[in-house]
Amino acid sequence: MTGITDDGHADTPDGSANTDPAGNAKREQILKGAGTIFLADGYEGASMSRIAQMAGVSKGTLYNHFDGKASLFSAFFEEQARCHMASIEALSHGSEQSIRVTLIRFADMTVHLLISPMALGLHRIIVSEVEKFPHLADTFWRYGFGRTLSNLTEYLARSVALGELEIADPSLSAEQFMLMCQARIIQHRRFGLPVDDSDAAIAEFAAFTADSFLKIYEPRHQ
Repeated sequence: MTGITDDGHADTPDGSANTDPAGNAKREQILKGAGTIFLADGYEGASMSRIAQMAGVSKGTLYNHFDGKASLFSAFFEEQARCHMASIEALSHGSEQSIRVTLIRFADMTVHLLISPMALGLHRIIVSEVEKFPHLADTFWRYGFGRTLSNLTEYLARSVALGELEIADPSLSAEQFMLMCQARIIQHRRFGLPVDDSDAAIAEFAAFTADSFLKIYEPRHQ
């Protein structure tokens, strides 16, 4: 079902892309406003009325684009993942660099991404409210952790096929590496604890993480 917004454009209520440029601009306007409210008030505290006010649209326009708060949050999370994770995902499709360089870059980019104010805010929302709103976990997995895990799993599987790594379960090892990336710097930032998160400290940590992983999975004959 489609509706007509207060700006005169037909839109879809499920958050899907609109081919009309004005409709797409309105959708982006809503997502920006929604992000501000979600990060300030949390998921439960965010109301559609407040989101509409922050976005500068009527509630009718808001509901013509999104059928409820759950679909709006999912669309906002997906948009953030699409914008900020593209570079990380591109690493898993490249083949011009060594495994060590690729893993170092993956770890470095992951740390920088996950200590950003946006990522820290979204993590707090999901951890604190997932028990009451289970769909938040599905959103996080589908557009965040699970999406990155899938790309890294494919990269490790290709490396195994080429004889560059010895891994029995690429999916499990990919998850292991992603969790290794979240040690020290990310964990301290999530808990608001002091930690050196300078570019130099992150680079040193990324190299240590990649080398630790390779010590486990590099072929023994190398």
